[in-house]
Amino acid sequence: MSHSQHYIPPLNFGLVEEDLYRSGQPNELNFPYLEMLGLRTVVYLAPEEPSERFLNFVDDQEIHLHHLGASASINPWDPISEEIVLEALELILDPRNYPLIVMCNLGRHRTGTVVGCMRKLQRWNLTSIFEEYRRYAGPKVRILNEQFIELFDTDLVRLPAGQTPRIRL
Repeated sequence: MSHSQHYIPPLNFGLVEEDLYRSGQPNELNFPYLEMLGLRTVVYLAPEEPSERFLNFVDDQEIHLHHLGASASINPWDPISEEIVLEALELILDPRNYPLIVMCNLGRHRTGTVVGCMRKLQRWNLTSIFEEYRRYAGPKVRILNEQFIELFDTDLVRLPAGQTPRIRL
């Protein structure tokens, strides 16, 4: 009898662009799936520390972990800060970081806000941006996050010097 490997994506996993993914914090069941992606970078937006097992997985896979949420408010209702969004977008725009995954606890609000701001940078219309945000947020949509995306100033985003972004701008 053969043992087949099961590949289970993390909660709220999605393909954003080629080699750019989003999700909630994975657990051990998701590690084989993530390993299959050949990730180079994790942008972790949650204020809490990642689990010890996830840190070990990232270390074993030689994945660069950027824990941007560490300086954020622990209150889950507080919107993500502009500073963290800009830092996340700079990592996303640098092709040397790919394949890359953006994640927070559930892959809804902080991740959705960063992806929404990236879509604004890509000149998507707000209706499409909010539709994508709501697809992951479900009934837990936060109007403050949508307002943040709508008012986000894309002129603040710095493109990586000497690098052509992987995403179409």
